[in-house]
Amino acid sequence: MHAWLCETTDGPEALVWKETPTPEPGEGEVRIAVKAASLNFPDILITQGKYQFKPPLPFVPGAEYAGIVDKVGPGVSHLQPGMPVAAIAGTGGFGTHACVKAAQVLPLPPGFKLEDAAAFAFTYGTSHHALIDRGALQAGETVLVLGAAGGVGTAAIQIAKAAGARVIAAASTDEKCETCRALGADATINYGREKLRDALAALTGGKGPDLVYDPIGGDLAEQAFRSIAWRGRYLVIGFAAGGIPALPFNLPLLKGASVVGVFWGDFVKREPGNSARALAELSQWYAEGKVKPVIDELLPISELPRAYRRMAGREVRGKLVMTLD
Repeated sequence: MHAWLCETTDGPEALVWKETPTPEPGEGEVRIAVKAASLNFPDILITQGKYQFKPPLPFVPGAEYAGIVDKVGPGVSHLQPGMPVAAIAGTGGFGTHACVKAAQVLPLPPGFKLEDAAAFAFTYGTSHHALIDRGALQAGETVLVLGAAGGVGTAAIQIAKAAGARVIAAASTDEKCETCRALGADATINYGREKLRDALAALTGGKGPDLVYDPIGGDLAEQAFRSIAWRGRYLVIGFAAGGIPALPFNLPLLKGASVVGVFWGDFVKREPGNSARALAELSQWYAEGKVKPVIDELLPISELPRAYRRMAGREVRGKLVMTLD
Protein backbone atom coordinates (compact mmCIF):
# COMPACT_ATOMS: atom_id res chain seq x y z
CA MET A 1 0.00 0.00 0.00
CA HIS A 2 0.92 3.68 -0.23
CA ALA A 3 0.12 6.44 2.25
CA TRP A 4 0.97 9.94 3.36
CA LEU A 5 3.07 9.43 6.49
CA CYS A 6 3.39 11.90 9.34
CA GLU A 7 6.87 11.21 10.75
CA THR A 8 7.29 14.46 12.71
CA THR A 9 5.05 17.09 14.27
CA ASP A 10 6.25 19.74 11.83
CA GLY A 11 2.85 20.12 10.20
CA PRO A 12 1.29 19.09 6.88
CA GLU A 13 4.30 20.34 4.90
CA ALA A 14 6.39 17.49 6.33
CA LEU A 15 4.07 14.68 5.16
CA VAL A 16 5.68 12.19 2.77
CA TRP A 17 4.06 9.74 0.32
CA LYS A 18 5.58 6.31 0.92
CA GLU A 19 5.08 2.65 0.23
CA THR A 20 4.43 0.75 3.46
CA PRO A 21 3.42 -2.83 4.32
CA THR A 22 -0.31 -3.42 3.87
CA PRO A 23 -1.75 -3.84 7.39
CA GLU A 24 -3.57 -6.97 8.51
CA PRO A 25 -6.80 -6.57 10.53
CA GLY A 26 -6.55 -7.76 14.11
CA GLU A 27 -9.21 -8.96 16.52
CA GLY A 28 -12.39 -6.90 16.04
CA GLU A 29 -10.97 -4.98 13.07
CA VAL A 30 -11.60 -4.72 9.35
CA ARG A 31 -9.39 -3.54 6.52
CA ILE A 32 -10.84 -0.96 4.18
CA ALA A 33 -9.71 -0.24 0.64
CA VAL A 34 -10.03 3.54 0.84
CA LYS A 35 -11.84 5.20 -2.07
CA ALA A 36 -12.41 8.71 -0.67
CA ALA A 37 -11.18 10.66 2.34
CA SER A 38 -12.08 14.16 3.47
CA LEU A 39 -9.92 16.82 5.06
CA ASN A 40 -11.04 18.28 8.40
CA PHE A 41 -9.46 21.01 10.52
CA PRO A 42 -8.24 18.50 13.15
CA ASP A 43 -6.22 16.87 10.35
CA ILE A 44 -4.05 19.98 10.42
CA LEU A 45 -3.73 20.06 14.20
CA ILE A 46 -2.85 16.37 14.51
CA THR A 47 0.17 16.77 12.20
CA GLN A 48 1.36 19.61 14.46
CA GLY A 49 0.90 17.67 17.69
CA LYS A 50 -1.80 20.13 18.77
CA TYR A 51 -4.89 17.93 18.70
CA GLN A 52 -6.44 16.29 21.78
CA PHE A 53 -5.56 12.87 20.34
CA LYS A 54 -1.81 12.41 19.75
CA PRO A 55 -1.03 9.14 17.92
CA PRO A 56 2.50 7.74 18.12
CA LEU A 57 4.79 8.57 15.19
CA PRO A 58 4.79 7.65 12.40
CA PHE A 59 1.11 7.59 11.49
CA VAL A 60 -1.16 8.16 8.52
CA PRO A 61 -3.46 11.17 9.03
CA GLY A 62 -7.00 11.33 7.72
CA ALA A 63 -9.77 10.94 10.28
CA GLU A 64 -12.71 10.40 7.97
CA TYR A 65 -12.96 8.17 4.94
CA ALA A 66 -15.08 5.75 2.95
CA GLY A 67 -14.37 2.68 0.90
CA ILE A 68 -14.93 -1.04 0.54
CA VAL A 69 -14.25 -3.68 3.19
CA ASP A 70 -11.62 -5.99 1.71
CA LYS A 71 -10.71 -8.15 4.73
CA VAL A 72 -12.33 -8.95 8.07
CA GLY A 73 -10.46 -9.79 11.26
CA PRO A 74 -11.41 -12.37 13.89
CA GLY A 75 -14.52 -11.64 15.91
CA VAL A 76 -16.25 -9.51 13.26
CA SER A 77 -19.53 -10.88 11.91
CA HIS A 78 -21.68 -7.89 10.91
CA LEU A 79 -19.26 -6.62 8.25
CA GLN A 80 -18.22 -8.59 5.19
CA PRO A 81 -15.75 -8.11 2.30
CA GLY A 82 -17.31 -6.09 -0.49
CA MET A 83 -19.47 -3.91 1.77
CA PRO A 84 -19.34 -0.12 1.20
CA VAL A 85 -18.62 1.63 4.49
CA ALA A 86 -17.60 4.90 6.09
CA ALA A 87 -15.14 5.17 8.97
CA ILE A 88 -14.26 7.70 11.64
CA ALA A 89 -10.98 6.40 13.00
CA GLY A 90 -8.93 9.47 13.90
CA THR A 91 -6.16 8.42 11.50
CA GLY A 92 -5.53 6.24 8.45
CA GLY A 93 -7.62 7.84 5.72
CA PHE A 94 -4.84 9.33 3.59
CA GLY A 95 -3.63 5.96 2.35
CA THR A 96 -4.80 3.25 0.01
CA HIS A 97 -5.74 0.88 2.86
CA ALA A 98 -6.58 1.25 6.54
CA CYS A 99 -7.33 -1.12 9.39
CA VAL A 100 -9.94 0.13 11.81
CA LYS A 101 -12.03 -1.18 14.69
CA ALA A 102 -15.33 -2.53 13.44
CA ALA A 103 -17.16 -0.37 15.99
CA GLN A 104 -15.88 2.73 14.15
CA VAL A 105 -17.26 1.58 10.80
CA LEU A 106 -20.68 2.54 9.47
CA PRO A 107 -22.21 0.32 6.75
CA LEU A 108 -23.62 2.52 4.03
CA PRO A 109 -27.22 2.20 2.84
CA PRO A 110 -27.91 1.82 -0.89
CA GLY A 111 -27.52 5.06 -2.82
CA PHE A 112 -25.05 6.69 -0.42
CA LYS A 113 -22.18 7.95 -2.59
CA LEU A 114 -18.71 7.18 -1.27
CA GLU A 115 -17.57 10.78 -1.86
CA ASP A 116 -20.49 12.05 0.24
CA ALA A 117 -19.92 9.36 2.88
CA ALA A 118 -16.30 10.47 3.29
CA ALA A 119 -17.49 14.01 4.04
CA PHE A 120 -20.45 13.17 6.23
CA ALA A 121 -20.06 11.68 9.70
CA PHE A 122 -17.51 14.09 11.17
CA THR A 123 -19.21 17.34 10.24
CA TYR A 124 -22.85 16.21 10.34
CA GLY A 125 -22.30 14.16 13.49
CA THR A 126 -20.68 17.16 15.20
CA SER A 127 -23.43 19.55 14.12
CA HIS A 128 -26.29 17.21 15.03
CA HIS A 129 -24.76 16.54 18.47
CA ALA A 130 -24.24 20.29 18.96
CA LEU A 131 -27.62 21.60 17.82
CA ILE A 132 -30.05 18.79 18.61
CA ASP A 133 -28.44 17.12 21.63
CA ARG A 134 -26.35 19.75 23.45
CA GLY A 135 -28.23 22.81 22.22
CA ALA A 136 -31.79 21.38 22.50
CA LEU A 137 -32.78 23.33 19.40
CA GLN A 138 -36.51 23.89 19.00
CA ALA A 139 -38.47 24.72 15.87
CA GLY A 140 -38.90 28.46 15.49
CA GLU A 141 -35.70 29.40 17.32
CA THR A 142 -32.98 31.48 15.70
CA VAL A 143 -29.50 30.02 15.20
CA LEU A 144 -26.39 32.03 14.43
CA VAL A 145 -23.79 29.91 12.63
CA LEU A 146 -20.26 31.35 12.63
CA GLY A 147 -17.81 30.16 10.00
CA ALA A 148 -20.92 29.09 8.18
CA ALA A 149 -19.35 28.25 4.81
CA GLY A 150 -16.94 25.66 6.22
CA GLY A 151 -17.49 21.94 6.65
CA VAL A 152 -19.24 21.95 10.03
CA GLY A 153 -20.89 25.29 9.24
CA THR A 154 -22.59 24.09 6.07
CA ALA A 155 -23.75 20.98 7.95
CA ALA A 156 -25.10 23.15 10.79
CA ILE A 157 -27.14 25.26 8.36
CA GLN A 158 -28.83 22.20 6.86
CA ILE A 159 -29.48 20.51 10.20
CA ALA A 160 -30.90 23.65 11.78
CA LYS A 161 -33.22 24.15 8.82
CA ALA A 162 -34.30 20.50 8.97
CA ALA A 163 -35.18 21.09 12.63
CA GLY A 164 -37.37 24.07 11.74
CA ALA A 165 -35.07 26.89 12.90
CA ARG A 166 -34.38 30.28 11.44
CA VAL A 167 -30.69 30.44 10.42
CA ILE A 168 -28.41 33.46 10.30
CA ALA A 169 -25.17 32.43 8.61
CA ALA A 170 -22.04 34.48 9.22
CA ALA A 171 -18.99 34.16 6.98
CA SER A 172 -15.97 36.20 5.94
CA THR A 173 -16.73 36.97 2.26
CA ASP A 174 -19.70 37.71 0.02
CA GLU A 175 -18.99 34.52 -1.96
CA LYS A 176 -19.16 32.41 1.19
CA CYS A 177 -22.39 34.14 2.21
CA GLU A 178 -23.84 33.28 -1.20
CA THR A 179 -23.00 29.61 -0.58
CA CYS A 180 -24.86 29.79 2.75
CA ARG A 181 -27.96 31.30 1.19
CA ALA A 182 -27.98 28.55 -1.45
CA LEU A 183 -28.07 26.02 1.41
CA GLY A 184 -31.17 27.65 2.91
CA ALA A 185 -29.83 30.27 5.32
CA ASP A 186 -32.54 32.86 5.99
CA ALA A 187 -30.05 35.71 6.36
CA THR A 188 -26.29 36.20 6.13
CA ILE A 189 -23.68 38.46 7.69
CA ASN A 190 -20.31 39.17 6.09
CA TYR A 191 -18.23 39.75 9.21
CA GLY A 192 -15.31 40.71 7.00
CA ARG A 193 -16.98 44.08 6.43
CA GLU A 194 -20.02 44.24 8.76
CA LYS A 195 -20.12 44.71 12.52
CA LEU A 196 -21.46 41.44 13.87
CA ARG A 197 -23.38 42.92 16.81
CA ASP A 198 -25.06 45.64 14.73
CA ALA A 199 -26.07 43.16 12.04
CA LEU A 200 -27.48 40.70 14.59
CA ALA A 201 -29.48 43.41 16.32
CA ALA A 202 -30.99 44.45 12.99
CA LEU A 203 -31.81 40.88 11.93
CA THR A 204 -33.38 39.84 15.26
CA GLY A 205 -35.11 43.06 16.29
CA GLY A 206 -32.63 43.43 19.16
CA LYS A 207 -33.51 40.01 20.66
CA GLY A 208 -30.41 38.16 19.51
CA PRO A 209 -30.00 34.52 18.47
CA ASP A 210 -31.24 31.70 20.70
CA LEU A 211 -28.26 29.52 19.78
CA VAL A 212 -24.77 30.46 18.66
CA TYR A 213 -22.85 27.73 16.83
CA ASP A 214 -19.16 28.66 17.03
CA PRO A 215 -16.39 26.61 15.42
CA ILE A 216 -14.22 29.73 15.02
CA GLY A 217 -13.44 31.24 18.44
CA GLY A 218 -11.07 34.20 18.35
CA ASP A 219 -12.32 37.77 18.32
CA LEU A 220 -15.86 36.91 17.20
CA ALA A 221 -16.74 34.92 20.31
CA GLU A 222 -17.33 37.75 22.79
CA GLN A 223 -19.14 39.83 20.16
CA ALA A 224 -21.52 36.98 19.46
CA PHE A 225 -22.09 36.22 23.14
CA ARG A 226 -22.90 39.85 23.91
CA SER A 227 -25.67 39.57 21.29
CA ILE A 228 -27.19 36.30 22.50
CA ALA A 229 -30.85 36.13 23.51
CA TRP A 230 -32.13 35.64 27.05
CA ARG A 231 -31.66 31.96 27.99
CA GLY A 232 -29.49 31.55 24.90
CA ARG A 233 -27.06 28.67 24.43
CA TYR A 234 -23.54 29.25 23.16
CA LEU A 235 -22.12 26.11 21.53
CA VAL A 236 -18.33 25.87 21.71
CA ILE A 237 -17.33 23.71 18.73
CA GLY A 238 -13.69 24.65 18.10
CA PHE A 239 -11.13 27.36 17.48
CA ALA A 240 -10.39 27.52 13.75
CA ALA A 241 -9.32 31.17 14.09
CA GLY A 242 -6.45 29.99 16.28
CA GLY A 243 -7.24 31.96 19.43
CA ILE A 244 -9.10 30.50 22.39
CA PRO A 245 -11.31 33.34 23.67
CA ALA A 246 -11.65 34.34 27.33
CA LEU A 247 -15.25 35.17 28.21
CA PRO A 248 -16.14 37.47 31.13
CA PHE A 249 -18.32 35.41 33.46
CA ASN A 250 -20.74 38.27 34.03
CA LEU A 251 -22.04 37.89 30.47
CA PRO A 252 -23.69 34.46 30.98
CA LEU A 253 -25.13 35.81 34.25
CA LEU A 254 -26.66 38.91 32.67
CA LYS A 255 -28.20 36.95 29.79
CA GLY A 256 -29.26 33.89 31.80
CA ALA A 257 -27.29 32.11 29.10
CA SER A 258 -25.32 28.87 28.93
CA VAL A 259 -21.89 28.09 27.53
CA VAL A 260 -22.11 24.52 26.21
CA GLY A 261 -19.08 22.44 25.25
CA VAL A 262 -19.35 20.15 22.22
CA PHE A 263 -16.82 17.31 21.87
CA TRP A 264 -18.27 14.91 19.34
CA GLY A 265 -15.30 12.53 19.43
CA ASP A 266 -15.76 11.75 23.12
CA PHE A 267 -19.54 11.66 22.69
CA VAL A 268 -19.10 8.83 20.18
CA LYS A 269 -16.87 6.91 22.60
CA ARG A 270 -18.89 7.53 25.77
CA GLU A 271 -22.39 7.29 24.31
CA PRO A 272 -22.16 4.93 21.32
CA GLY A 273 -25.89 4.15 21.36
CA ASN A 274 -26.90 7.81 21.20
CA SER A 275 -24.29 8.47 18.54
CA ALA A 276 -25.53 5.58 16.40
CA ARG A 277 -29.12 6.85 16.65
CA ALA A 278 -28.02 10.34 15.60
CA LEU A 279 -26.14 8.99 12.58
CA ALA A 280 -29.13 6.85 11.64
CA GLU A 281 -31.35 9.94 11.66
CA LEU A 282 -28.80 11.84 9.58
CA SER A 283 -28.61 8.98 7.07
CA GLN A 284 -32.38 9.10 6.75
CA TRP A 285 -32.26 12.85 6.21
CA TYR A 286 -29.63 12.28 3.50
CA ALA A 287 -31.92 9.77 1.77
CA GLU A 288 -34.76 12.31 1.97
CA GLY A 289 -32.59 15.07 0.50
CA LYS A 290 -32.68 17.23 3.64
CA VAL A 291 -28.91 17.16 4.07
CA LYS A 292 -26.06 16.67 1.62
CA PRO A 293 -22.37 17.41 2.05
CA VAL A 294 -21.11 20.50 0.27
CA ILE A 295 -17.99 19.35 -1.56
CA ASP A 296 -15.79 22.25 -2.55
CA GLU A 297 -13.46 20.12 -4.68
CA LEU A 298 -12.65 16.49 -5.43
CA LEU A 299 -8.88 16.02 -5.61
CA PRO A 300 -6.67 13.01 -6.25
CA ILE A 301 -4.79 11.89 -3.13
CA SER A 302 -1.56 13.09 -4.75
CA GLU A 303 -2.79 16.67 -4.28
CA LEU A 304 -3.23 16.38 -0.51
CA PRO A 305 -0.54 19.06 0.17
CA ARG A 306 -2.54 21.56 -1.91
CA ALA A 307 -5.69 20.63 -0.02
CA TYR A 308 -3.95 21.32 3.28
CA ARG A 309 -2.79 24.72 1.99
CA ARG A 310 -6.31 25.64 0.90
CA MET A 311 -7.74 24.70 4.28
CA ALA A 312 -5.02 26.55 6.19
CA GLY A 313 -5.74 29.62 4.05
CA ARG A 314 -9.48 29.36 4.90
CA GLU A 315 -10.34 29.12 1.21
CA VAL A 316 -12.64 26.10 1.48
CA ARG A 317 -16.42 26.18 1.17
CA GLY A 318 -17.77 22.93 2.56
CA LYS A 319 -15.38 19.97 2.38
CA LEU A 320 -12.33 18.93 0.38
CA VAL A 321 -12.41 15.26 -0.58
CA MET A 322 -9.42 13.20 -1.73
CA THR A 323 -10.15 10.34 -4.14
CA LEU A 324 -8.19 7.12 -4.55
CA ASP A 325 -8.39 4.68 -7.45
